[in-house]
Amino acid sequence: MKNITQILLIVCGAFLMNSCYYDEIELSPDIPTNPDEPGFVKVKYGDDIQPIWNAKCTGCHNENNKLDLQPEVSFNELVPEYVYANDADNSPLYIKLDTGHGGASSDNMQQIKAWINQGAENN
Repeated sequence: MKNITQILLIVCGAFLMNSCYYDEIELSPDIPTNPDEPGFVKVKYGDDIQPIWNAKCTGCHNENNKLDLQPEVSFNELVPEYVYANDADNSPLYIKLDTGHGGASSDNMQQIKAWINQGAENN
């Protein structure tokens, strides 16, 4: 009986140890920024980015905050102080959002990154 208990503990331990690995997180590929790349889609500030601010940010980032992300003023508030056109990885806005600030989804983050890397236009 003692041997069966030991074998059972070893088998359970082996199952437990094998279940404690982390699957590699598969991230969606970035949205292409070059119009010649397959799958290129132009990300538009008014149609694609402002709705993210409206859904996630304007509750706090309004006229009472240093950074106002309301539709009438958001673009001018962001560019060029917080958004460096064609350089999302060094843009203070993208860096802050990439740390989890605001709770933007990975799809939102891809859109924001693509918009910045496509020139951060007010379109």
